[in-house]
Amino acid sequence: MKAQKLASIAAALAFIGACATEPEKPAPSPAPATPPPAPQPQPRAVPAPPPPPVVAPQPVAKPEAPKKPAVLTVTSTELFEFNKAILTPDAKAKLDKEVVSRAKDFGAISLIHVDGHADRLGSAQYNQKLSEKRAEVVSAYLVSRGFEPSKVETLGSGKTNPVKACPDQKERKSLIECLSPNRRVVVEVKGTPR
Repeated sequence: MKAQKLASIAAALAFIGACATEPEKPAPSPAPATPPPAPQPQPRAVPAPPPPPVVAPQPVAKPEAPKKPAVLTVTSTELFEFNKAILTPDAKAKLDKEVVSRAKDFGAISLIHVDGHADRLGSAQYNQKLSEKRAEVVSAYLVSRGFEPSKVETLGSGKTNPVKACPDQKERKSLIECLSPNRRVVVEVKGTPR
């Protein structure tokens, strides 16, 4: 038994020795060389877009100052014949020229004041009524030409504000003719100009 153990040990040692003396195996052959990767194309330089043109700042318009109310005063003389409150064709043409066409300069009209007048011939009471009728006739004509009735006001001043006295006229017909500028209407248009 002892011999058997010794033989086993010897066999084991021989095996270990054989393993230790085994010739070295050659190193594995290197892998075939691969060509280096192709260089990546360099990005092309793209020119930078031109800078936007320099735009000079536009001057800021100052807001318009609110327009001040304006007044158009027209004194239309010789609109009426003596002792009448009827507009003649000449009187209508005169109102068209002096009031209607000039009122177009207004952007907005707030008031139209029509003041009728009479000459000094006749009583104060009669001339007061006559002057009121003349103002109403002119007012109606202006409304027929497109003015708003609610903006028109009338007044009769009678014979209180003459523009001509005619003290030298003694003959009635000449006096009536001389006093014709007093048979008038004063029209005041108030509003905001365009």
